Amino acid sequence: MLDIAEELHRWVEQGRDFAVATVVATNGSAPRQPGAALAVDTDGTAIGSVSGGCVEGAVYALCQEALETGEPVLERFGYSDEDAFAVGLTCGGIIDILITPVRASGRGSAVDSGSTGAPVDSTADTLAAALAAAAQGEAAAVARIIEGPAELLGRALLVRPDGSHTGTLGGHPALDRTAIEETRALLDAGRTATLEIGTDGSQCGQPVVLLVESSVPAPRMIVFGAIDFASALVRIGKFLHYHVTVCDARPVFATRTRFPDADEIVVDWPHRYLDSQELDARTVLCVLTHDAKFDVPLLERALKLPVAYVGAMGSRRTHLDRQQRLRDIGVTELEINRLRSPIGLDLGARTPEETALSIAAEIVANRRGGTGTPLTGAHTPIHHDAARPVGRIGSVA
Repeated sequence: MLDIAEELHRWVEQGRDFAVATVVATNGSAPRQPGAALAVDTDGTAIGSVSGGCVEGAVYALCQEALETGEPVLERFGYSDEDAFAVGLTCGGIIDILITPVRASGRGSAVDSGSTGAPVDSTADTLAAALAAAAQGEAAAVARIIEGPAELLGRALLVRPDGSHTGTLGGHPALDRTAIEETRALLDAGRTATLEIGTDGSQCGQPVVLLVESSVPAPRMIVFGAIDFASALVRIGKFLHYHVTVCDARPVFATRTRFPDADEIVVDWPHRYLDSQELDARTVLCVLTHDAKFDVPLLERALKLPVAYVGAMGSRRTHLDRQQRLRDIGVTELEINRLRSPIGLDLGARTPEETALSIAAEIVANRRGGTGTPLTGAHTPIHHDAARPVGRIGSVA
Protein backbone atom coordinates (compact mmCIF):
# COMPACT_ATOMS: atom_id res chain seq x y z
CA MET A 1 0.00 0.00 0.00
CA LEU A 2 2.81 2.40 0.81
CA ASP A 3 4.09 2.24 -2.77
CA ILE A 4 1.18 4.47 -3.82
CA ALA A 5 1.13 6.51 -0.62
CA GLU A 6 1.51 9.96 -2.21
CA GLU A 7 -1.61 9.65 -4.34
CA LEU A 8 -3.62 7.95 -1.60
CA HIS A 9 -2.62 10.67 0.85
CA ARG A 10 -4.03 13.23 -1.61
CA TRP A 11 -7.25 11.22 -1.76
CA VAL A 12 -7.51 11.28 2.04
CA GLU A 13 -6.86 15.02 2.13
CA GLN A 14 -9.62 15.49 -0.46
CA GLY A 15 -12.03 13.37 1.60
CA ARG A 16 -12.38 10.73 -1.12
CA ASP A 17 -13.53 7.27 -0.01
CA PHE A 18 -11.58 4.41 -1.54
CA ALA A 19 -10.74 0.74 -1.20
CA VAL A 20 -7.17 -0.46 -1.29
CA ALA A 21 -6.22 -3.99 -2.36
CA THR A 22 -2.85 -5.14 -1.06
CA VAL A 23 -0.86 -8.26 -1.94
CA VAL A 24 -0.32 -9.93 1.44
CA ALA A 25 1.14 -13.31 0.44
CA THR A 26 2.52 -15.02 -2.65
CA ASN A 27 3.43 -18.54 -3.71
CA GLY A 28 5.21 -19.58 -6.88
CA SER A 29 5.98 -17.17 -9.72
CA ALA A 30 3.84 -14.26 -8.61
CA PRO A 31 4.46 -11.01 -10.53
CA ARG A 32 4.21 -8.63 -7.52
CA GLN A 33 5.48 -8.96 -3.98
CA PRO A 34 3.59 -8.41 -0.71
CA GLY A 35 2.94 -4.72 -0.21
CA ALA A 36 2.03 -4.04 -3.85
CA ALA A 37 -1.35 -2.35 -4.01
CA LEU A 38 -4.24 -1.24 -6.21
CA ALA A 39 -6.69 1.41 -5.00
CA VAL A 40 -10.11 2.37 -6.39
CA ASP A 41 -12.17 5.38 -5.32
CA THR A 42 -15.93 5.90 -5.46
CA ASP A 43 -15.66 7.53 -8.90
CA GLY A 44 -13.97 4.42 -10.29
CA THR A 45 -10.50 5.96 -10.53
CA ALA A 46 -7.79 3.31 -10.08
CA ILE A 47 -4.10 3.59 -9.26
CA GLY A 48 -1.43 0.98 -8.64
CA SER A 49 -1.21 -2.69 -9.52
CA VAL A 50 -1.34 -6.03 -7.74
CA SER A 51 -0.45 -8.46 -10.50
CA GLY A 52 0.88 -6.66 -13.55
CA GLY A 53 -2.48 -7.17 -15.27
CA CYS A 54 -3.39 -10.79 -14.54
CA VAL A 55 -6.19 -10.20 -12.04
CA GLU A 56 -6.58 -6.43 -12.04
CA GLY A 57 -10.15 -6.54 -13.37
CA ALA A 58 -11.38 -8.91 -10.69
CA VAL A 59 -9.61 -6.98 -7.93
CA TYR A 60 -11.08 -3.73 -9.25
CA ALA A 61 -14.56 -5.23 -8.89
CA LEU A 62 -13.79 -6.45 -5.36
CA CYS A 63 -12.68 -2.93 -4.41
CA GLN A 64 -15.99 -1.55 -5.65
CA GLU A 65 -17.87 -4.18 -3.61
CA ALA A 66 -15.84 -3.32 -0.50
CA LEU A 67 -16.74 0.34 -0.94
CA GLU A 68 -20.42 -0.64 -0.96
CA THR A 69 -20.31 -3.05 1.99
CA GLY A 70 -17.68 -1.30 4.10
CA GLU A 71 -16.22 -4.70 4.97
CA PRO A 72 -12.65 -5.94 4.32
CA VAL A 73 -12.19 -9.19 2.42
CA LEU A 74 -9.27 -11.56 1.82
CA GLU A 75 -9.23 -13.18 -1.62
CA ARG A 76 -6.91 -15.76 -3.20
CA PHE A 77 -6.07 -15.84 -6.91
CA GLY A 78 -4.26 -18.62 -8.76
CA TYR A 79 -4.02 -20.32 -12.13
CA SER A 80 -6.80 -22.76 -13.06
CA ASP A 81 -5.85 -25.64 -15.36
CA GLU A 82 -9.53 -26.53 -15.74
CA ASP A 83 -10.46 -23.14 -17.13
CA ALA A 84 -7.64 -21.22 -18.75
CA PHE A 85 -9.90 -18.22 -19.03
CA ALA A 86 -10.80 -18.18 -15.35
CA VAL A 87 -9.57 -15.26 -13.32
CA GLY A 88 -6.09 -16.21 -12.22
CA LEU A 89 -2.36 -15.95 -12.76
CA THR A 90 -1.23 -17.51 -16.01
CA CYS A 91 2.33 -17.54 -14.69
CA GLY A 92 1.31 -20.32 -12.30
CA GLY A 93 1.65 -18.34 -9.09
CA ILE A 94 -0.79 -17.74 -6.26
CA ILE A 95 -1.42 -14.42 -4.54
CA ASP A 96 -3.55 -13.51 -1.54
CA ILE A 97 -5.02 -10.02 -1.62
CA LEU A 98 -6.56 -8.05 1.25
CA ILE A 99 -9.17 -5.47 0.20
CA THR A 100 -9.76 -2.76 2.79
CA PRO A 101 -12.33 0.06 2.46
CA VAL A 102 -11.18 3.45 3.75
CA ARG A 103 -13.90 5.97 4.58
CA ALA A 104 -11.73 9.05 4.26
CA SER A 105 -14.75 11.37 4.16
CA GLY A 106 -16.04 10.32 7.56
CA ARG A 107 -12.91 9.46 9.51
CA GLY A 108 -12.12 11.10 12.83
CA SER A 109 -9.01 12.85 14.01
CA ALA A 110 -6.10 10.44 14.36
CA VAL A 111 -4.81 10.27 17.93
CA ASP A 112 -1.29 9.20 18.87
CA SER A 113 -1.72 6.46 21.45
CA GLY A 114 1.95 6.12 22.31
CA SER A 115 1.54 7.88 25.65
CA THR A 116 -2.19 8.17 26.32
CA GLY A 117 -3.12 4.61 27.29
CA ALA A 118 -5.61 2.54 25.34
CA PRO A 119 -5.51 3.27 21.61
CA VAL A 120 -8.79 4.45 20.10
CA ASP A 121 -8.06 4.99 16.42
CA SER A 122 -10.25 3.56 13.69
CA THR A 123 -8.62 1.60 10.90
CA ALA A 124 -9.29 4.48 8.51
CA ASP A 125 -7.52 6.94 10.83
CA THR A 126 -4.55 4.62 11.20
CA LEU A 127 -4.20 4.01 7.48
CA ALA A 128 -4.53 7.74 6.83
CA ALA A 129 -1.71 8.41 9.29
CA ALA A 130 0.43 5.72 7.64
CA LEU A 131 -0.15 7.21 4.20
CA ALA A 132 0.72 10.69 5.44
CA ALA A 133 3.98 9.45 6.99
CA ALA A 134 5.00 7.59 3.83
CA ALA A 135 4.05 10.49 1.54
CA GLN A 136 6.19 12.84 3.62
CA GLY A 137 9.19 10.50 3.57
CA GLU A 138 9.04 9.72 7.28
CA ALA A 139 10.16 6.41 8.75
CA ALA A 140 7.11 4.42 9.87
CA ALA A 141 5.64 0.95 9.57
CA VAL A 142 2.03 -0.19 9.40
CA ALA A 143 0.99 -3.64 10.61
CA ARG A 144 -2.31 -5.08 9.39
CA ILE A 145 -4.07 -8.30 10.34
CA ILE A 146 -4.31 -10.47 7.24
CA GLU A 147 -5.26 -13.75 8.91
CA GLY A 148 -7.03 -14.42 12.19
CA PRO A 149 -10.45 -13.82 13.77
CA ALA A 150 -12.86 -12.44 11.17
CA GLU A 151 -13.72 -9.41 13.28
CA LEU A 152 -10.04 -8.38 13.34
CA LEU A 153 -9.32 -8.73 9.61
CA GLY A 154 -7.74 -5.58 8.24
CA ARG A 155 -7.22 -3.88 11.60
CA ALA A 156 -4.12 -1.69 11.52
CA LEU A 157 -1.41 -0.34 13.78
CA LEU A 158 1.10 2.37 12.83
CA VAL A 159 4.51 2.26 14.54
CA ARG A 160 7.23 4.90 14.47
CA PRO A 161 10.98 4.46 15.15
CA ASP A 162 10.69 5.77 18.72
CA GLY A 163 8.02 3.18 19.56
CA SER A 164 5.08 5.60 19.56
CA HIS A 165 2.07 4.27 17.71
CA THR A 166 -1.35 5.02 16.32
CA GLY A 167 -4.29 2.63 16.21
CA THR A 168 -4.98 -0.82 17.62
CA LEU A 169 -5.28 -4.34 16.30
CA GLY A 170 -8.35 -4.72 18.48
CA GLY A 171 -7.54 -7.94 20.28
CA HIS A 172 -5.87 -8.65 23.63
CA PRO A 173 -3.86 -5.61 24.85
CA ALA A 174 -0.72 -7.75 24.76
CA LEU A 175 -1.30 -8.25 21.02
CA ASP A 176 -0.63 -4.57 20.40
CA ARG A 177 2.43 -4.60 22.65
CA THR A 178 3.98 -7.58 20.88
CA ALA A 179 3.05 -6.26 17.45
CA ILE A 180 4.65 -2.90 18.24
CA GLU A 181 7.88 -4.56 19.34
CA GLU A 182 8.08 -6.84 16.29
CA THR A 183 7.03 -4.10 13.86
CA ARG A 184 9.60 -1.70 15.26
CA ALA A 185 12.33 -4.31 14.69
CA LEU A 186 11.29 -4.67 11.05
CA LEU A 187 11.18 -0.89 10.66
CA ASP A 188 14.71 -0.58 12.07
CA ALA A 189 15.87 -2.98 9.35
CA GLY A 190 13.83 -1.19 6.67
CA ARG A 191 11.99 -4.42 5.87
CA THR A 192 8.47 -5.45 4.96
CA ALA A 193 7.46 -8.96 6.01
CA THR A 194 4.72 -11.12 7.47
CA LEU A 195 4.83 -12.38 11.05
CA GLU A 196 2.66 -14.64 13.18
CA ILE A 197 1.79 -14.08 16.83
CA GLY A 198 -1.03 -15.16 19.12
CA THR A 199 -4.04 -12.99 19.81
CA ASP A 200 -2.81 -12.81 23.41
CA GLY A 201 0.54 -11.41 22.26
CA SER A 202 2.43 -14.69 22.55
CA GLN A 203 2.99 -17.67 20.31
CA CYS A 204 0.15 -19.39 22.11
CA GLY A 205 -3.54 -18.90 21.54
CA GLN A 206 -5.29 -18.34 18.23
CA PRO A 207 -2.68 -17.23 15.69
CA VAL A 208 -2.83 -13.84 14.02
CA VAL A 209 -0.80 -13.15 10.88
CA LEU A 210 0.33 -9.59 10.25
CA LEU A 211 1.65 -7.92 7.13
CA VAL A 212 4.14 -5.26 8.21
CA GLU A 213 4.97 -2.64 5.57
CA SER A 214 7.96 -0.42 6.30
CA SER A 215 8.42 3.02 4.81
CA VAL A 216 11.85 4.58 5.18
CA PRO A 217 13.56 7.49 3.42
CA ALA A 218 14.84 6.69 -0.05
CA PRO A 219 18.18 4.86 -0.16
CA ARG A 220 21.17 6.92 -1.21
CA MET A 221 23.24 6.71 -4.36
CA ILE A 222 26.41 8.79 -4.28
CA VAL A 223 28.09 9.30 -7.65
CA PHE A 224 31.69 10.45 -7.43
CA GLY A 225 32.97 12.13 -10.58
CA ALA A 226 30.98 14.77 -12.48
CA ILE A 227 31.49 13.28 -15.95
CA ASP A 228 29.07 12.64 -18.81
CA PHE A 229 28.58 9.03 -17.70
CA ALA A 230 27.54 10.34 -14.29
CA SER A 231 24.70 12.38 -15.78
CA ALA A 232 23.13 9.25 -17.26
CA LEU A 233 23.66 7.33 -14.02
CA VAL A 234 21.94 10.09 -12.04
CA ARG A 235 18.86 9.78 -14.26
CA ILE A 236 18.61 6.03 -13.89
CA GLY A 237 19.32 6.31 -10.17
CA LYS A 238 16.31 8.58 -9.80
CA PHE A 239 14.26 6.15 -11.89
CA LEU A 240 15.16 3.45 -9.33
CA HIS A 241 13.99 5.76 -6.52
CA TYR A 242 17.39 6.58 -5.05
CA HIS A 243 18.25 9.90 -3.44
CA VAL A 244 21.15 10.80 -5.72
CA THR A 245 24.16 12.95 -4.81
CA VAL A 246 26.91 13.96 -7.23
CA CYS A 247 30.27 14.79 -5.66
CA ASP A 248 33.34 16.20 -7.41
CA ALA A 249 36.20 18.41 -6.25
CA ARG A 250 36.06 20.43 -9.49
CA PRO A 251 33.43 23.20 -9.32
CA VAL A 252 33.50 23.79 -13.07
CA PHE A 253 32.04 20.28 -13.61
CA ALA A 254 29.84 19.81 -10.52
CA THR A 255 27.03 22.16 -11.53
CA ARG A 256 23.23 22.11 -11.52
CA THR A 257 23.25 22.78 -15.26
CA ARG A 258 25.12 19.54 -15.89
CA PHE A 259 23.13 17.50 -13.37
CA PRO A 260 19.57 18.87 -13.23
CA ASP A 261 18.15 15.56 -11.98
CA ALA A 262 20.46 15.17 -8.97
CA ASP A 263 19.03 15.70 -5.49
CA GLU A 264 22.33 17.15 -4.29
CA ILE A 265 25.50 18.44 -5.93
CA VAL A 266 28.56 18.67 -3.69
CA VAL A 267 31.85 20.35 -4.52
CA ASP A 268 34.41 18.67 -2.28
CA TRP A 269 37.14 16.09 -2.35
CA PRO A 270 35.34 12.73 -2.52
CA HIS A 271 37.07 11.14 0.47
CA ARG A 272 36.48 14.21 2.63
CA TYR A 273 32.80 14.29 1.73
CA LEU A 274 32.46 10.56 2.44
CA ASP A 275 34.02 11.06 5.87
CA SER A 276 31.29 13.58 6.71
CA GLN A 277 28.37 11.28 5.88
CA GLU A 278 26.38 8.79 7.95
CA LEU A 279 25.57 5.96 5.55
CA ASP A 280 23.46 2.84 5.97
CA ALA A 281 23.38 -0.65 4.51
CA ARG A 282 21.19 0.48 1.58
CA THR A 283 23.67 3.06 0.25
CA VAL A 284 25.38 2.53 -3.11
CA LEU A 285 28.65 4.27 -4.00
CA CYS A 286 29.61 4.67 -7.66
CA VAL A 287 33.15 5.92 -8.30
CA LEU A 288 33.41 7.21 -11.87
CA THR A 289 36.45 9.49 -11.55
CA HIS A 290 39.00 6.80 -12.61
CA ASP A 291 41.75 9.09 -11.35
CA ALA A 292 44.05 7.61 -8.68
CA LYS A 293 44.33 10.83 -6.68
CA PHE A 294 40.58 10.79 -6.17
CA ASP A 295 39.87 7.06 -6.28
CA VAL A 296 42.43 5.62 -3.89
CA PRO A 297 41.73 7.70 -0.75
CA LEU A 298 38.00 7.42 -1.45
CA LEU A 299 37.99 3.65 -1.90
CA GLU A 300 40.26 3.16 1.12
CA ARG A 301 37.38 4.53 3.21
CA ALA A 302 34.44 3.24 1.19
CA LEU A 303 35.51 -0.41 1.34
CA LYS A 304 35.47 -0.33 5.13
CA LEU A 305 31.89 0.93 5.31
CA PRO A 306 28.83 -1.38 5.69
CA VAL A 307 27.20 -0.09 2.50
CA ALA A 308 25.31 -2.16 -0.07
CA TYR A 309 27.55 -1.59 -3.09
CA VAL A 310 30.89 -0.03 -4.03
CA GLY A 311 31.73 0.11 -7.73
CA ALA A 312 34.54 1.87 -9.59
CA MET A 313 34.87 2.71 -13.28
CA GLY A 314 38.00 2.03 -15.30
CA SER A 315 39.70 -0.42 -17.63
CA ARG A 316 41.01 -3.74 -16.42
CA ARG A 317 44.51 -2.26 -16.41
CA THR A 318 43.24 0.62 -14.28
CA HIS A 319 41.54 -1.89 -11.99
CA LEU A 320 44.76 -3.85 -11.44
CA ASP A 321 46.73 -0.69 -10.77
CA ARG A 322 44.02 0.51 -8.38
CA GLN A 323 44.07 -2.79 -6.49
CA GLN A 324 47.83 -2.59 -5.98
CA ARG A 325 47.64 1.02 -4.78
CA LEU A 326 45.00 -0.03 -2.25
CA ARG A 327 47.16 -2.91 -1.03
CA ASP A 328 50.10 -0.56 -0.66
CA ILE A 329 48.18 1.61 1.79
CA GLY A 330 46.96 -1.34 3.86
CA VAL A 331 43.55 -2.22 2.44
CA THR A 332 42.94 -5.92 3.06
CA GLU A 333 42.13 -8.52 0.41
CA LEU A 334 38.73 -9.08 2.01
CA GLU A 335 37.97 -5.38 1.63
CA ILE A 336 39.30 -5.25 -1.94
CA ASN A 337 37.09 -8.19 -2.87
CA ARG A 338 34.04 -6.05 -2.05
CA LEU A 339 34.90 -3.71 -4.91
CA ARG A 340 32.85 -4.09 -8.11
CA SER A 341 35.42 -3.15 -10.72
CA PRO A 342 35.29 -2.67 -13.62
CA ILE A 343 31.87 -1.39 -12.63
CA GLY A 344 28.68 -2.83 -14.16
CA LEU A 345 27.53 -5.97 -15.95
CA ASP A 346 28.82 -7.06 -19.34
CA LEU A 347 26.18 -5.62 -21.68
CA GLY A 348 28.62 -4.48 -24.33
CA ALA A 349 27.76 -0.92 -23.32
CA ARG A 350 29.29 2.01 -25.23
CA THR A 351 27.27 5.15 -24.64
CA PRO A 352 26.81 6.89 -21.26
CA GLU A 353 23.20 5.69 -21.16
CA GLU A 354 24.15 2.09 -21.92
CA THR A 355 26.90 2.24 -19.32
CA ALA A 356 24.49 3.64 -16.74
CA LEU A 357 22.11 0.77 -17.51
CA SER A 358 24.99 -1.68 -17.02
CA ILE A 359 25.81 -0.18 -13.62
CA ALA A 360 22.17 -0.08 -12.55
CA ALA A 361 21.68 -3.70 -13.59
CA GLU A 362 24.59 -4.76 -11.37
CA ILE A 363 23.21 -2.76 -8.45
CA VAL A 364 19.78 -4.39 -8.82
CA ALA A 365 21.30 -7.88 -9.17
CA ASN A 366 23.40 -7.28 -6.07
CA ARG A 367 20.39 -6.00 -4.14
CA ARG A 368 18.00 -8.75 -5.19
CA GLY A 369 20.41 -11.68 -5.27
CA GLY A 370 20.31 -12.07 -9.05
CA THR A 371 23.05 -13.71 -11.11
CA GLY A 372 23.12 -11.29 -14.02
CA THR A 373 22.89 -14.17 -16.50
CA PRO A 374 20.27 -14.32 -19.32
CA LEU A 375 16.98 -15.88 -18.25
CA THR A 376 16.64 -17.61 -21.62
CA GLY A 377 17.79 -21.20 -21.19
CA ALA A 378 18.62 -20.67 -17.52
CA HIS A 379 17.21 -22.71 -14.66
CA THR A 380 17.50 -19.98 -12.04
CA PRO A 381 14.36 -18.42 -10.52
CA ILE A 382 13.03 -15.25 -12.12
CA HIS A 383 12.18 -13.74 -8.74
CA HIS A 384 14.78 -14.12 -6.00
CA ASP A 385 14.06 -14.34 -2.29
CA ALA A 386 17.24 -12.69 -1.04
CA ALA A 387 16.69 -10.25 1.82
CA ARG A 388 16.54 -6.73 0.52
CA PRO A 389 16.20 -3.36 2.25
CA VAL A 390 13.60 -0.91 0.91
CA GLY A 391 13.00 2.68 0.20
CA ARG A 392 9.62 4.18 0.14
CA ILE A 393 8.34 1.27 -1.85
CA GLY A 394 7.73 -1.77 0.51
CA SER A 395 9.28 -5.13 -0.26
CA VAL A 396 9.48 -8.47 1.46
CA ALA A 397 12.72 -9.92 2.75
